[in-house]
Amino acid sequence: MDSQRIEDLKRFYSAIDRLSTCPGGARTLASGSGRLDWPQRGVYFFMEDGEVRSDTGAGPRVVRVGTHALRPNSGTKLWTRLSQHRGQAQSGGGNHRGSIFRLIVGTALIARNGHACATWDVEKSANPKIRAAELALEREVSRFIGAMPLVSMGVNDEPGPGSLRGYIERNAIALLSNYGRQAADMPSAGWLGHHCDRERVRKSGLWNSNHVDEMYDRNFLSCLEDQVLVMGQTARSS
Repeated sequence: MDSQRIEDLKRFYSAIDRLSTCPGGARTLASGSGRLDWPQRGVYFFMEDGEVRSDTGAGPRVVRVGTHALRPNSGTKLWTRLSQHRGQAQSGGGNHRGSIFRLIVGTALIARNGHACATWDVEKSANPKIRAAELALEREVSRFIGAMPLVSMGVNDEPGPGSLRGYIERNAIALLSNYGRQAADMPSAGWLGHHCDRERVRKSGLWNSNHVDEMYDRNFLSCLEDQVLVMGQTARSS
C-alpha cells in the first residue's frame, strides 16, 4: 500500500474532522435549508451511513466532493448547488438533469432495486409527462442524498476554473479515489455505488466521475488546512 498516500489521507481526514467541529458541523440536506449559515462559496464533502474508513483511522469516509461556480462570472451560491442535489423539499422530487450527483445515484438505484425508468439519463430536458413518470425515482434519490451527512468549507474566491475551490475539489477527489491504484479505505460490500453504471464511480469508491483518474498535488493539503483554520478563527471572533 502507498504509505505516502495513506499519510496524506490521514492528514486530509484530520482537516475534515476539524471542519466538522466548526459552527454548522455535519448536517444533512434533508434537515437543511437556505436559511442556515452556509458559506456563500465553498467546497462540500459528503459522507454516507455504513461507509467507514478502514486504513486511515476511525470514522466515516468521504464519498463525494464538490464545489460550484467554476465558470467566470457565475453567480451560483453554495446552497443553490446543494439544493439542486437535495431536490424539492415540498414534493420530495427533484431534477436529475440538473445534478450529476442525482443522476448517478439514480442509475445505481435502478440497477439495485429493479426500477423501470427508461427516460433516466437520456435527454437533457423532459416534458411534464416524463417528469411525472420519474417522480417516484426522483423521490428515492432525494431520500438517499438527503440522509447523507456533509460538511462544507467556505472558500469565498472569485468564480472561474482557476479558483482555489476548484483546486481543492479536484485534488481531494484525486487523493480519495481508488481508481487505477491500490485501494485504501475501500467501500463496503453493500455500498450503493457498486451498482452505478459509471465505471469511474464503481472503481473509485466515490460518487464522482471527474478527476478520479488524476494524480493529486500534495500542496493542496496545506490550502485545505489553511481554509479550515480560517473558518475556525472566524467562528471564534463572531
